[in-house]
Amino acid sequence: MIHAIALMQAWTLQAIPDANEIVQPRLSTSQALVEVADSATQNADPVLNSEGFLGNSLWQWLALLGILLASFVVGKTVAFFLERHGAKLRDSNRLRVVGRIFGFVAGPTKMFCLAIGLYVAGLVLTLDAKLELLWFKTCAAVAVIAAAWVVFRMVDIAEDVLQRLTSKTETQLDDQLVPLIRKTLRVFVVIVTGLLIAQGIYKWDIGPLVAGLGIGGLAFALAAKDTIANLFGSVTIFTDRPFQLGDRIKIKGHDGTVEEVGFRSTRIRTLVGHLVTLPNAVITNEPIENVSKRSSLKRVLNVTVTYDTSPEKVQRAVDILREMLAARMEHFHPDKPPRVYFSDFNADSLNIVVYYWYAPAEWWNYMEFSDAFNFELLTRYNDEGIEFAFPTQTLYVKQDSPLTVGVRPNSKG
Repeated sequence: MIHAIALMQAWTLQAIPDANEIVQPRLSTSQALVEVADSATQNADPVLNSEGFLGNSLWQWLALLGILLASFVVGKTVAFFLERHGAKLRDSNRLRVVGRIFGFVAGPTKMFCLAIGLYVAGLVLTLDAKLELLWFKTCAAVAVIAAAWVVFRMVDIAEDVLQRLTSKTETQLDDQLVPLIRKTLRVFVVIVTGLLIAQGIYKWDIGPLVAGLGIGGLAFALAAKDTIANLFGSVTIFTDRPFQLGDRIKIKGHDGTVEEVGFRSTRIRTLVGHLVTLPNAVITNEPIENVSKRSSLKRVLNVTVTYDTSPEKVQRAVDILREMLAARMEHFHPDKPPRVYFSDFNADSLNIVVYYWYAPAEWWNYMEFSDAFNFELLTRYNDEGIEFAFPTQTLYVKQDSPLTVGVRPNSKG
């Protein structure tokens, strides 16, 4: 890409002659064309032979209109055929890259044809020395912008190549770098194009501009402190690597998957499908829970049986759970064996607690395992006659001596 920009700069500097070469005493190309046209129309029409507007006769303005119209038509036609053939090539697996290149060139082609049309029009028009120099420099600037546009769009192909290369590696760090490389290359193309136009074509002295930026650097730094903080935050993320692309993290109440890490922000797709964008400065200053890095999924299961269960059946209930877990040891973390205990006397039940750590930490496999485990536990307890407890209340009413119902004597009788 740097080589292409260098070639573009060399071509531009060769294509634009010096002002002394453009404005020379001898007969220039534009003067020759004007004299030939004037001699051809000298006796044709007094209107065509008049000075016209801004020092150009009517035929010169009509020629300008025709040249611009022709450049637009040619550019539109060439862009149409490039886009059409590019679409056909993109359907082919072998020539897909060539088809994409055709599509990238289609848009800038119209601008490049406009630059050529303006250059030819400059040969036809009668311009003074300074305006003629500015005219041809503008034509070169338009051509450089068209070429830079092509290079800018070609960055997408470089991104695809890098993505194919990084997809073959196990680490996710290089996958995070690909979007940053794409953005960096595009900014680089824009900066080089601006410098090429400013210094290589228009010969502007950008030294005072850089000095002026130094004077206003303090104000700029204060205004852009958040942006700078986010930039350093992105550097911290890439060096510390608290997460990678595709990891599920929890931060500031958001639970989701990391989709992209940029210079300014990080994008997280939540479990409900929402896209959350967090500044990198916020991410580096907040605690991050990386759910994807867990080695296992821990489950705490409380199995409750009724109080009228005999001690022998309670022991059998514990043994059944231990047998079930012993038959599934390949599903548990090797450093964290499962545990079963008769742990507590609840208000309305006898509690048996089960701990196990499912590994690897794949959520849906864990759910299928728990589903099968629960069904087997329910079946075996029913076969053993062990009753599960549920919240109940027993109400005892204390009854006093029977009430005596009598007739109150009438005091008047």
